[in-house]
Amino acid sequence: MNEALLRSLTPSVLAILVRRGADFAAAEDAVQDALVEAVRVWPAEQPRDPKGWLVTVAWRKFLDATRSDAARRRREDLVEEEPAPGPAPATDDTLQLYFLCAHPSLTPSSAVALTLRAVGGLTTRQIAQAYLVPEATMAQRISRAKRTVSGVRFDQHGDVATVLRVLYLVFNEGYSGDVDLAAEAIRLTRQIAAAIDHPEVRGLLALMLLHHARRSARTAPDGSLVPLAEQDRARWDTESIAEGVEILQAALARDRLGEFQAQAAIAALHADAPAAEETDWVQIVEWYDELAHLTDSPVVRLNRAVAVGEADGPRAGLAALAELNDSLPRHTAVAAYLHERAGDLATAARLYAEAARKAPTLAERDHLTRQAARLNASRLNRLEGDT
Repeated sequence: MNEALLRSLTPSVLAILVRRGADFAAAEDAVQDALVEAVRVWPAEQPRDPKGWLVTVAWRKFLDATRSDAARRRREDLVEEEPAPGPAPATDDTLQLYFLCAHPSLTPSSAVALTLRAVGGLTTRQIAQAYLVPEATMAQRISRAKRTVSGVRFDQHGDVATVLRVLYLVFNEGYSGDVDLAAEAIRLTRQIAAAIDHPEVRGLLALMLLHHARRSARTAPDGSLVPLAEQDRARWDTESIAEGVEILQAALARDRLGEFQAQAAIAALHADAPAAEETDWVQIVEWYDELAHLTDSPVVRLNRAVAVGEADGPRAGLAALAELNDSLPRHTAVAAYLHERAGDLATAARLYAEAARKAPTLAERDHLTRQAARLNASRLNRLEGDT
């Protein structure tokens, strides 16, 4: 069974049903039923036109469900006689499906779940595992999302920026359960890039590729986090870096700068440095200035403070950090790092321990705890050496 083929065909099949008049929730259920049927039938004999086969079976499933529904009369205007089996229509409404799944009436978490289900072709169980929630909880979230968008006209103009934010949320979940969400986000973003000529789409794809290229070097064999400066750059995926840089350069040449292009430019500068000490921090600060102008995001300014600390010295970084609210996520960890760079090990150790208590993940907590322990041990050794 070619699972990748089924997942790649899912959005276009669903889009065809919706275009024919099926409401989104019913169409999505029918497509899922067709996929189950494909899993049962295809191992023995895969059809010559897999997409056409799925469309035919899904439409039959939809008609069967509609005819047995108590609201049949309210839907009769939508449901016509079953189209004759044959090749699937050439029109591809997949892009509209992306827009529908990222509809502004949905919460970010619901938009992500619906995109993974309807466009990505993942099962509810797979999505629940990826987000570490019970399957029943995820099923309810997806059902509510489907009901929300069922009344939305399929030909309404969608917002590309909203779709990209949803895909970026998917990418940042990384890997959990049996689904690699980072790889899935890259696959879906490639689909968008093939369907729409937009520099920010290219910028997001470049950003994903450049970040994903460092994935294997981000953790040690024991699962602990490896900071960027300490990563083995020989383990970075040079092909993904080269592709990401090429895509980014083409996007920047359009002279329509957006936040994903700016983020990708920063990632490209990190990727371009043969060693951490050769990083062009001055140019990275300039890109953070562009990004802050585009987004006015406190998190961007927090990351900029780190870059300023590298470019102009830790005191300059601490001065930039002092302008920000200390309740920001990672603020304490950044302060610890900059104080360590400035030679104030006692303050840095205290802040690392405080940051560990606030850490959102176990891996981050363990990393920050080790940093605090390392500095405390270093201070103890110095004291013993002075006695």
